[in-house]
Amino acid sequence: MSQSNIQPYLFFGGRCEEALEFYKSAIGAEVQMLMRYSDSPAPMPPDTLPAGYESKVMHASIKVGSSVILASDGCGGEESKGFRGFSLSLALPTEAETESAFNALAEGGAVNMPLGKTFWSSRFGMLQDKFGMGWMVTVDPAADARPA
Repeated sequence: MSQSNIQPYLFFGGRCEEALEFYKSAIGAEVQMLMRYSDSPAPMPPDTLPAGYESKVMHASIKVGSSVILASDGCGGEESKGFRGFSLSLALPTEAETESAFNALAEGGAVNMPLGKTFWSSRFGMLQDKFGMGWMVTVDPAADARPA
């Protein structure tokens, strides 16, 4: 297989724009692209979208550090029941940045494992944000290994 790339594509069931704004303030995400259904160059097939979805997000791209995450509101019917079976892992260079990001992401969500020292990192914690997205937030082990 020639060079390939896997990117998470998250569906927020009508709350995508709210999620993007939250990630911008919580972890410094940068919105690279946002297209609404009303901006689509081709019309959606009949009965694909519920009424009022014309102004919802058809496709968005955000950058966090060097990673790109794709997102959408979906086509309706994907009411956010939480994201299951995976988490996004966010590694930051310092304990202070890790604590700040963890606390911001946890606002309105639920902490599954409070930030603490582990055998692999000086700070690691797990949470579910207010959109149901699972996060593992850690001090980058490579940063932990650097001399102080």
